[in-house]
Amino acid sequence: MDDSSSSKLGSSDKLLLAALHLIAEKGYNGVTTLEIATAAGLSEKTLFRHFGTKQKLLETAFDRYHYAEEMKKLFAEKLVWDLERDLLLVCTTYHEIMNRNRKMIQISLKEDEGQLPGFRARTQKHPQQLLEILTNYFIEMSAKGKIVSTNPELHAFTFIMMHFGAFMNDLDAQKSYPGITLAPFVQESIQLFARALRP
Repeated sequence: MDDSSSSKLGSSDKLLLAALHLIAEKGYNGVTTLEIATAAGLSEKTLFRHFGTKQKLLETAFDRYHYAEEMKKLFAEKLVWDLERDLLLVCTTYHEIMNRNRKMIQISLKEDEGQLPGFRARTQKHPQQLLEILTNYFIEMSAKGKIVSTNPELHAFTFIMMHFGAFMNDLDAQKSYPGITLAPFVQESIQLFARALRP
């Protein structure tokens, strides 16, 4: 984030982004509220006034910046009911959001549930909502006669896991699989999926 966009943020957003950056780097227990406030250019008192605790700050960051709301809006406003075009839109949006929120994902994968009670369940809320939204999409596509009617929830789960795996392997960085990049993988996966689901 550049200085000009950072200066336009409110104090809450500055604190949330500073928390994500520092906790991803040092771990939840490796960062103090004073460090977070200082990195945001604010006082620790401001942090406590807005969020009360470090855990509440982190939970708020996950609720604000994760993908569930953006995906709900996409499914409500941008679908064209063409399987390949819709899945391409879902995929590209998913990968954009996941890469934008990479630090948040790192935190959710490495933090111990014992240190942050209820945190793991909170982070699972977003993938579960996406699973429900995508399942409903497949149900509706089946009702329209555009895909086969078999197991829409399993189709949705498979699709999400496939792209979560691609995100985790960081295909954009080309480290784990140097010959495979994200864009061709997305295209190929969508074509395979569409071919399998066509009636």
